[in-house]
Formats: sequence, C-alpha cells, structure tokens
Amino acid sequence: MRWVALAVALPLAALAQAPQACRALYRQGKLAEARECNTRLAKSEDPFLRAQGLWGIRDYQGANAAFREAALARPADPGVKVLWGRMYLEHFQPADAMALFQEALKAKPDYAPALLGMALAASEGYEIRAVELAESALKSDPRLAEARALLARLALEDNDRKRAGDEADKALDSLEALSIRATMDWLDDKGDTEWIARILKIDPAYGEAYSTGARLLVLNRRYDEGIHLYRRALELNPELSDARAELGVQLMRMGGEIEARKQLESCYKKGYRGPAVVNSLRLLDSYKNFETFRTPTTVLRLQKKEAALLRPYFQEQMDRAMAAYEKKYKLKLTKPVQVEVYPDHEDFAVRTMGMPGLGILGVTFGNVVAMDSPSGRKPGDFHWASTLWHELSHVYVLTATNHRVPRWFTEGMAVHEETAASPEWGDRVSPEVIQAIKDRKLLPVAELDRGFIRPSYPAQVIVSYFQAGRICDYVNQRWGFDKLLAMMREFGERKTTPEVVQHQLAMTPDQFDQDFLAWLGQQTKTQVAGFDDWRKGLRGVAEAARAKKWEQVIAEGKAIRDLYPDYVEAGSVYEFLSQAYVAQGDKAKAMSELDRYTHAGGRNPATLKQFAAWQAESGRQREAAQVLARLNLIAPNDEDLHRKLGALLQESGDHAGAAREWQSVVAMKPADTAGANFELAKALQAAGKRDDARDAVLNALEAAPGYKPAQRLLLELDGKE
Repeated sequence: MRWVALAVALPLAALAQAPQACRALYRQGKLAEARECNTRLAKSEDPFLRAQGLWGIRDYQGANAAFREAALARPADPGVKVLWGRMYLEHFQPADAMALFQEALKAKPDYAPALLGMALAASEGYEIRAVELAESALKSDPRLAEARALLARLALEDNDRKRAGDEADKALDSLEALSIRATMDWLDDKGDTEWIARILKIDPAYGEAYSTGARLLVLNRRYDEGIHLYRRALELNPELSDARAELGVQLMRMGGEIEARKQLESCYKKGYRGPAVVNSLRLLDSYKNFETFRTPTTVLRLQKKEAALLRPYFQEQMDRAMAAYEKKYKLKLTKPVQVEVYPDHEDFAVRTMGMPGLGILGVTFGNVVAMDSPSGRKPGDFHWASTLWHELSHVYVLTATNHRVPRWFTEGMAVHEETAASPEWGDRVSPEVIQAIKDRKLLPVAELDRGFIRPSYPAQVIVSYFQAGRICDYVNQRWGFDKLLAMMREFGERKTTPEVVQHQLAMTPDQFDQDFLAWLGQQTKTQVAGFDDWRKGLRGVAEAARAKKWEQVIAEGKAIRDLYPDYVEAGSVYEFLSQAYVAQGDKAKAMSELDRYTHAGGRNPATLKQFAAWQAESGRQREAAQVLARLNLIAPNDEDLHRKLGALLQESGDHAGAAREWQSVVAMKPADTAGANFELAKALQAAGKRDDARDAVLNALEAAPGYKPAQRLLLELDGKE
C-alpha cells in the first residue's frame, strides 16, 4: 500500500490513532507487523477503520464496501471520501477518485485534502491543472506539506530546477519533499547525499525516496539509472508493488524481458494488477508471434504475418540511417539497435504507457526503438521511414550525451533529421502550428521542455515538436551542423539550456528567442498572413468540387493554393485542382498539381498511385517508379503497389529492385501465387541469381504444375533450352 498522510477530519481520537499505529510499524520496516496491524484493523466494527485496514492488506473490494458504508454513516465528513478517493488512485481508477474528491468539495468547499487529491489525479496524466490544483490546496492550507512536495515534483518534471528546490525547501519536514531534494542530486550525478541520510533516519524502510528518483530519471530518459533506483527502493521495502511494476516495465523497455516477466508476475500474484502490469504481461505473451532478425549492428522484431514483407524495407532504412548518423554524429554505437514494429497499435501503446506527450508513432528507450507498423495505422496516416529515422536519431543523441540532454533538443534534432533525410519527409506546418504562431504561443527556448511534458493547450505538444525542430534548423542554417554537435556535447556535460545558448551561440536566451522568432516569421509569413483566407477559401473550393463546378474550383483553388503550400492532408487544394483538371480533360495540368502535392510531402496512397499511373502512361516510367518507391515508405501493405513497381523496375533494368518487389508480392500470399513466383523468378534470373530464380520457379510450379511459362523458364534455368 502507498500510505498517505492526510489531514482528514476524524472526530474520534481512536479513529486517527489506529491507522497511524499501523503506519508507524510500516515506517520502522516491520512489514509483517504492519500487515498484522492492518489485519486487526480490518476486523473493526467501525466501517472507516475497517476500510483503512482492508486497504492496508490490499483487499480493495472489501475496502470499497467499507468506505461506502462509512460514507453513509458520516455523510458530512469530507475526509472519508478523500481517503476513499486516494484508495481509488492507488487502484488505477483516477476518474472514480476525481468524482469522490469533487463530492468532498461539495461538502466542504476549498477542502485542501480534496484539492490535493485532484492535483495528484491530474498529475498522473501530466495535466497542467495539476499545478493549479496543488496551488489551490496550499492556499487553503499552507501547512499541507504533501501539496508542497507535489509542486516541487511537478516543477522538476518541467525542468524548473529553481522552483523545485524552492518548493521542496518549504516542506523539508516531509519525506516527499526530502525525496525531491535527493532526486535533484541524482539528476546531477551526485549519488546518495545527505538528503537520503535524513530520509532513512526518519524511515529506514522509505523506499519511495528511491522510486521517486527513479521515476524522474526515467522521465529524463535515463533508463538504466532509473532501473538501478527502483532496485534500491525494493531493497528497502519489497512490498512497494508500484516500484516493482515500474521496474518490470522499464526492464521490458530495455530488452530485459526474462526478468521483466518475473517482476511483473510477482506483482500480479500479489494482487497488484494495474494496466501497466496486465498489459505488459499480455504484450510479453504476444512476443511468440514475432520473428527476430539479427545483424552485427541491428535487431529487428517483426510480427510473423508481415515479417517477410516488411523486413527488406525496414532493414534497408535502418542500415541507411545508422550509416548516416554514425558519420554525422561522429559516433559508433557499441551495441546493436533493436527496432520493434507493432501492427496492433494497442500493443505499441503499452510501450508508451505512462509517458508524457502524445500517444505518438514511435518511442526510443536507449538502444531499443518501438514503433507502429504501417499496417497499424490507416494507409497514408504516417510516414514510417521518417518515423524510423526520427527514433534512430534519438539513439545517437542519447548515447552521445549519456542521456543528459533536454527533451526539446533531442526531439528537435530528430525532427530536423527527418527533413534532412528527405525534404519530402517529416510533418508539414500544421494548422495548429500556424494558429500558435498567430497567437504568439511559442515558448521561450529555456522553457520549451514544458511544452512536451505538461501542455497548457491541446495542440501544444505538436507545436513544441515543430518549434524544437525549427530551432535546430535555424542553428544549422546560421551556425552549421558542427554547432549543433557542440551544443549536444555541452548538454552531455549537464549544462542547462541557458548556459549552452550563452556559451555556444554567444547570446542570451532572450536574444536567441528574438532572433529565432524573426527568422521563423520570415519562414512562415505567407502561411500565417494568408491562413484565414486559405481556410475560408478551402471551404468554398470543397463545396464547388462537390457541386462539380470545375471552373470555380480552378479559379478559387489557384487563388489560395500558395497561401498554404504545406497543407497536404485530406482535402488538399492540390487534389481538388487535379480532380478539376481531369474533369476538363487537361491531364497535364492535373499531373502538375500532383507533382506539387508529392514534393510537398503528400501521403495519400490513392493519390500517389494515380499520379504514378499517369506518369507511366506518359512514358515517364522512371518518375513513376520513384513515386511508387516513395509510397513504399508510407504504405507498403499493398499488393498492387508492389506489382506495379516491380513491373516498372524490371522494364527499366533494375532487376534487383524488381525482384524485391515481386518477393513482396509473394510475401503477401496473393491469389495468383504461381504468377507472382514466376515474375519473381524472371527478375532473379535477370539479376544473375539463377539458384534463387530456380527456387522461385519451382514454387510457381508447385502452385500450378501445368503452368507452361514456368515450365519453359525452368528448362532454361536448367540449361535444357
């Protein structure tokens, strides 16, 4: 049980003292005695005492019933509902907990423990209102040390070291605040200091100090150190199931799956069955459905059903990215990079559980990358190769800095690398970003981490990714890539963002913000100035297209297209214009619009395939193949795509490329297995791989023994024709 120290109003002294006696035993490290104490308490005739005892022995169902009885017996006491809510928080039911805290506030407005409970619930989702609620709790009760410690933790999560220290120092009579101070020293690589000594003198079994530090280290992507501190927490108190669960999750994230299962199963057997435990165990069970492919530098884990299809494309991009980054970052990794690809987005979501920001497309844990498979999203919903390059950039930046780097910089470098790999990759300037620029919502560089951790408006995480990437673009353009490497080195030496900006760029953070915003303003002035006209005009173009008023579509579409050329999502002006030109019989102009769409980063598979078909019809087979090859990096789970690309590559003389595409067709188990294997055999023969070609033609004949073209090819390969 994660015991809580609440200022709960209890009119009877015995009701306050009995749970505290159990708590005292717990703090003395007498865990068996504490359990016996709670067992006795669980037999109390008073439902409130009984609820706390049952909670102490983790009989949540019994405790819930007792709390309900206590609430009926003491309807005017908000403390009952607050403690009940705190149990719900421990039992992974934040919504139910929040409802009870709100009921307590109805009974007693501004009740500090209820406000604190709401703040804790909000903090689990990295909500900005957690800070506001904790501040409200302190306003109501300035002596509420747990609220002060929570504010310190929230500030430390936001990388606001000064406020974290100030808030903790106002509550140093609490173990929570002392734990924040100890955590700040761990973040500074100082090891155990006087803060831990003070904590253990008060409570020799207070493993929560180490688990607090572990959580903050993990949040800062210092996973190995976090694992170490979770182990220390469990050495002090083996009953800390939340720490054990987190240890299991982190071990799994870092590839230590055998021990991860052991720790998670231990939690499960003891009744600690939160989403992290249950879903992680389920994910570990699903690994039997994956295949693992190894090279000296990479480990690639793919779901068996799509492994044959995806492996060549993923392996190629992994090898390309790692070669590029090794050269750019002047760094050779000492252990292989593991990439896990999940066709079920819910499995991938388990990997990101409890992390701040969006449930995004990829995540990196040291040398382990997990990401969505192209099949896990709607076709065209994301560019998987761009995502892979983004995550592999994290591997190099985290390694180069020993994981001591602010979030904004490593995300900014990864976003920068997406478009450095190809101008057509990466996310475009989104409407949310344009609106944030218009509303002057970009954060100062010294505070940019906060935009990733605790967003203050719905789109702030997206905006922060964009801003961080553009900052790295700006530094690269103005000072060169070596300056980014120099900044990276200094971050690795634990320098702060203001220190790095001042030393490396020879200006204050405020001056940097001014210069950057001026540069960004020039970069985006057309989109920002024309955004309202574009948005209004796009509605008119869409309505005209629905009514098939093609002249109006062309006139209004051309008028607004270049106001916001980055917009390539559903319903782009490029697609409307192409549709209108086709309706008028002007395919050349339709192709011109789709050419713009493609180079702006458009990802709609149907649109790109149509463009490639028109190019092939116009005798531009090479360009058509390039468009389809680009589509392979977006939505490769398309048999028709591979057939068309294979034919184009074979026609152009790229026999190895053609063989890869026909191998993809075969991997998708097409209806015409014989025909696909026959085409594969022809491509392999042309590529000089006669033995592989013979295997393919035999597969064709196994599927269709009377297939005469395959019979003739087999004779030819055997030298009998």
